Amino acid sequence: MWQDVFFENPEWFWLFLLLPVVGAWHFVKRNKENAVVHISSVKGFEKSNSILPKLRPILYVLRLVSLALLITAMARPRTVDVTSQIKGTDGVDIVIAADISTSMLAQDFKPNRLEALKKVASEFVDRRKTDRIGVVIYAGESYTKTPLTSDKALVKNAISEIDFTDAIDGGTAIGMGIATSVNRLKDSKAESKVIILLTDGVNNSGFIDPEIATELAMEYGIKIYAIGIGTQGKAMSPVAILPNGQFQYRPVEVEIDEELLRRISKLTEGKYYRATNLKKLEEIYEEIDALEKTEIEEEKFYDYEEKFKPLVMLGLVLLLLEFILKNTLFRSFV
Repeated sequence: MWQDVFFENPEWFWLFLLLPVVGAWHFVKRNKENAVVHISSVKGFEKSNSILPKLRPILYVLRLVSLALLITAMARPRTVDVTSQIKGTDGVDIVIAADISTSMLAQDFKPNRLEALKKVASEFVDRRKTDRIGVVIYAGESYTKTPLTSDKALVKNAISEIDFTDAIDGGTAIGMGIATSVNRLKDSKAESKVIILLTDGVNNSGFIDPEIATELAMEYGIKIYAIGIGTQGKAMSPVAILPNGQFQYRPVEVEIDEELLRRISKLTEGKYYRATNLKKLEEIYEEIDALEKTEIEEEKFYDYEEKFKPLVMLGLVLLLLEFILKNTLFRSFV
């Protein structure tokens, strides 16, 4: 009953400061409440074993408790039940197009670029509460890992399962990655349609030119935020597979076609970013998250339940009890 109670007018609690004063006043004046008779000897009187005189202070306790209850009632304790209603919105549809070529295993990000991408993309999905998100992966070719969905658990699971072995063919087909993403978004009725394109290389594979894929994105009003992943200079990258199945690493020059990615982003009214480390990649996703906000109208309904009535009733009952006891059981005839 009293769970999650708050007080609408807590300033009434200042009256509690008066209760110790009232108690002290009663303590000082208590002897004047009883009549006093002076006699030279009490030998002729029979001794009384009544405990009523000792219980008389209970009257004042009842009064103080009743006052405390009434003060609390005036502070207006209440609970509130809040219900929310979110009005429908077209929101934002987002496709994350991730490069999964072997070079994404380069170790300039810890533990490698692909794992860093998966971590940051999953955190991004958590922040997009009301949007639909899909995942496209590409290397020499591309395919849809998961279509547009509002099921965030499904999307995060798809991201966590991304592996370079999913690649159908070697190379980096940026045009294919864009085209597959556009195909996922072209029929969307969302207010905003976005592709987050991530790559660490140059377009060297696939049968769709990135420029043609970009024109398709423009035709359907799709913005592309392109992210080039890789440090400046050289990075420890896989160059061969050893007999035991492990990759052999050596320093390789990081080569990203930034001119192409800038052009793609500019033509689609998006933006190009360069992520040289994990922290920078996280900042990029945070900026994209801020740029592509979904407008949501939320109506809240407050249902208040007043809790002061039981306090008032109990306080009045204690005052009445004090009055009855004072004029019956503790009544003085002297």
